Amino acid sequence: MPDIPVIDLQAIENLRSLNPGDNDEFLREIVQIFLADTPQRIAELEQSLIAGDIPKFARAAHSVKGSSANLGAMALRSVAEKLEHQSRQAGLDGAPPMLGELKVQFARADLELKKLLTEK
Repeated sequence: MPDIPVIDLQAIENLRSLNPGDNDEFLREIVQIFLADTPQRIAELEQSLIAGDIPKFARAAHSVKGSSANLGAMALRSVAEKLEHQSRQAGLDGAPPMLGELKVQFARADLELKKLLTEK
């Protein structure tokens, strides 16, 4: 996914503009929630994949897609969107490799978001 940014800096600036002058406290809070919640959604994806629970899998993928989009984690959002679409259209057959890619993109987003917050 070289053409999709790990983090869209415009989305970060949009979040910063919601609470200007707070020394990034709002952004830190949003990032911390995202970094705490996303592993739980990934665990839901893994559990629902094992259980063959397509609706639960699609909901978890949708949740990751939305929260990723809000924070500008565009590569992660893209994989989550594909997982959601794939599961709704064709079931879970192709999900394992995409779930692996989702984990890779989350790790990249985690690293970049933490870097952004320490640069300030």
